[in-house]
Amino acid sequence: MTETATPTDPRDALLDAALPHVAFDGWTEATFRAAAADAGIDPQAARAICPRGALDLAVAFHKRGDDAMVARLMREDLTALRFRDRIAAAVRFRLEAAEDREAVRRGSTLFALPQNAPEGARLIWGTASRIWDALGDPSDDFNWYSKRATLSGVYAATVLYWLGDETPGHQATWEFLDRRIDDVMQVEKVKGQVNANPVLKRLLAGPNWVLSQVKAPTRVPRVDLPGSWTPPRG
Repeated sequence: MTETATPTDPRDALLDAALPHVAFDGWTEATFRAAAADAGIDPQAARAICPRGALDLAVAFHKRGDDAMVARLMREDLTALRFRDRIAAAVRFRLEAAEDREAVRRGSTLFALPQNAPEGARLIWGTASRIWDALGDPSDDFNWYSKRATLSGVYAATVLYWLGDETPGHQATWEFLDRRIDDVMQVEKVKGQVNANPVLKRLLAGPNWVLSQVKAPTRVPRVDLPGSWTPPRG
């Protein structure tokens, strides 16, 4: 007789217990109380683990998917792919890591609420950032932000499309994703053409210099800030 492994992290235990309830009750207080009861965790202890209740469990569910995506990226050999295809693969891996589509749907509803929208935006940004980090993005300037902002938009749009996609193997979603990435690549192509134009390059010298002073958060000593400004040297 084999024993079933149980999560050692009480937050994981709460999340696992919550998922069967989410399809019916959403990420709600009712789900949180049911999860605590099913996991055999005292309600006060559960509240200490997740002070915001089901919202914290929804955040944990999203981050669990991010972890699974990164782990798969580390396993897969993507060296033969073009870089844009590596990005597409990473987004696809992230969606495939979300085995419970209804939990994602309910989470999208939860994070669409005004009071939760900032948390939802942080989670999407975090997913985009983990993709770029896993793919070895070397940016340490304004591009660090622009890449993550652009990918956040691509990811968010693809999630919404995926939630309504009933095609076999979500084929329509992957085609949608490819189109969105192609759109981004067209923007990058135009930026390259502008930078290659001597006249436009001179006109944009000032704005480009300003943007060059913005640094990625990994380059600043205070980790509680999203970025930094490097003052001009006198």
